[in-house]
Amino acid sequence: MKKKLVILSGAGISAESGIKTFRDSDGLWEGHNVMDVATPEGFRKNPELVLDFYNQRRRQLHEVKPNLGHQIIAELESDFEVHVITQNVDNLHEQAGSSNVLHLHGELFKVRSIGNENHIIDWQHDLILGDVDPDGYQLRPHIVWFGEAVPALEDAISLVQKAEVLIVIGTSLQVYPAAGLLNYSKRNIPIYYIDPNPATISNAPSNLKVIATTGSNGMRIVAKELGKLT
Repeated sequence: MKKKLVILSGAGISAESGIKTFRDSDGLWEGHNVMDVATPEGFRKNPELVLDFYNQRRRQLHEVKPNLGHQIIAELESDFEVHVITQNVDNLHEQAGSSNVLHLHGELFKVRSIGNENHIIDWQHDLILGDVDPDGYQLRPHIVWFGEAVPALEDAISLVQKAEVLIVIGTSLQVYPAAGLLNYSKRNIPIYYIDPNPATISNAPSNLKVIATTGSNGMRIVAKELGKLT
C-alpha cells in the first residue's frame, strides 16, 4: 500500500510560472488594496472593479503553464498516494497531472451564485454584471474572500491528520486558517518546508526539515529523499 503524502502549497510554487504572489512588498495585490478586491464588502461597494480584477487573473491563467515543481508533485503519484491541499486559485497542479487537489481558497475557473453558494459552475472567460444563475442571481468569482468561511477546511484537516509524509511548499505560513494545518499532523512523520524565504516557526517540531530554495529546486531535493522511503 502506498504511503499517504500530503502537500500544502501556496503562492510561491506558482510564482515560478509567472503568477504573482498574493501581496507585493507594498501590501498591494496587483496594484489594488486587498480589501477592495478580496472581501464581500468590496464586492458590494464596487462589483465591476472586483469582477474586472478576477477577469484579469483568469485571462492570465490561460497563458501560464505548470513549472517543474508542479510536475514533480504530479509524478510522485507513481510511488505515493498524493493529496494536494492548495491555497492557490489557479489550476496549475491539475494541469501538471495531479489527481487529488483540494482548493482551500476557491478556483479562478469557477463561479458561483450570490443567491446560492452551492450553485457552482465552471467558467473560463470574463464574468460581467448581468451574468446570472437560473434564478436571476448575479454570479461572482468562486473565491474565498477575507471574512468568509473556508468550506474545505475540515477536509484539509482530515487529510493532514492521515498524512505519513507532509510537504509544505511556497507559503509564508502566515494566512490562517491554512497556516494552522501543520498543527494537525501526526508526531514524528517527515515534514519538509520548502520556501526561498521560510517563515520562522515557533515551537517547530524536530521532524521539520526546512529547505530554503525555490519550489522546483526544493521538490528535486525532496523527491530524492522520498525515494528512500518507497
